[in-house]
Amino acid sequence: MNNFPMTLAGADALRDELHHLKTVKRPEIVNAIAEAREHGDLKENAEYHAAREQQGFCEGRIQDIEGKLGNAQIIDVTKLPNNGKVIFGSTVTLLNIDTDEEVSYQIVGDDESNIKERRISVNSPIARALVGKMVDSEVEVTTPGGVVEYEIVAVDHI
Repeated sequence: MNNFPMTLAGADALRDELHHLKTVKRPEIVNAIAEAREHGDLKENAEYHAAREQQGFCEGRIQDIEGKLGNAQIIDVTKLPNNGKVIFGSTVTLLNIDTDEEVSYQIVGDDESNIKERRISVNSPIARALVGKMVDSEVEVTTPGGVVEYEIVAVDHI
């Protein structure tokens, strides 16, 4: 199976979620099932069925996270030399050549991307256009609204 790139912060967030699911959520659900069982007939016991469904979701998410962490290639960009080249984990500051607006994005793994937090997937069109380019170079990014030209103003490893 292929390894998927993930930032150190992304891996830490998944580990935190996994710890919470195993130490807090899983015991809560087990208690809810035990309480619901005490109410008698399980066929018509909505609390029991809801708790069992919640247990299924929780166990599924635990397996999902364990699988992702098991297949992750964790990259700590702060430990890599910064030679001005855009790589996975870099935070890239771009200048829109037409509008003169600046924007920064961190290039992260698929599961970590969150446009509101300016984290974009390494597989997104903009990240694919940026990876491998150098600071001060110009790139064209095809967007739904057409082609946008950017200048790479800065590449940071933060």
